[in-house]
Amino acid sequence: MRNEYDNEAFFAEYAKMARSREGLSAAGEWHQLEPLFPQLKGKAVLDLGCGYGWHCQFAAGQGAAQVLGIDLSRKMIEEAEKRSQGSGIVYRVCGIEEYEYPEAAWDCVVSNLALHYIEDIGQVFGQIYQTLRPGGVFLLNMEHPVFTAGVGQDWAYNGEGKPLHWPVDNYFVPGERKTRFLGCDVVKQHHTLTQILMGLLDSGFALEAVEEAQPPEEMMALPGMQDELRRPMMLLIRAAVKKSFG
Repeated sequence: MRNEYDNEAFFAEYAKMARSREGLSAAGEWHQLEPLFPQLKGKAVLDLGCGYGWHCQFAAGQGAAQVLGIDLSRKMIEEAEKRSQGSGIVYRVCGIEEYEYPEAAWDCVVSNLALHYIEDIGQVFGQIYQTLRPGGVFLLNMEHPVFTAGVGQDWAYNGEGKPLHWPVDNYFVPGERKTRFLGCDVVKQHHTLTQILMGLLDSGFALEAVEEAQPPEEMMALPGMQDELRRPMMLLIRAAVKKSFG
């Protein structure tokens, strides 16, 4: 799997983003994602595609007994370790598709802005279901299908550089999408809403919440935020495991 996040130029640009500098408080979706978390005190939490480890740190701060963050990018893991010293969080360089998913090992699995890089999300959903304990919760935030189906994942502009509309094409054709992100060529995977939701249901999950991210009122004055109300960029889902053993 390609890993742009270990590209020096890409990583340097990523480090400049507000959410990289300031953490969860600068993430426009956090006001919607945070309330979806279950009670984490004493629980075991797995973060798939942990990046800088912000959600791992949140889980530890909520009293989680065990936290593991995995990421394909060595640079991300190194940065997460720097920011989490003394927290007890364990980080590991490992791809989402390569993780072993031990059976009934975790109470909560989180994946934030990582699954749109995965081609076979149905298989990953099944593995996540297997690794969760009865009553466990899977929280995911991924790029919205309307966003990943965007032509070049960018606006159509007028001659003055003003966004006119968000063009969507080949929505029902899942698979590879090439785009420019932070000055680099990035390959993502487009999945339809049906694939995502039915993939979870077919894996055995019960859907408890489905939300489309909107920036909070306090961020609306930031450049470009008004345009974020013109099309959805992120899809947030809380899914639960209802299985029992024995």
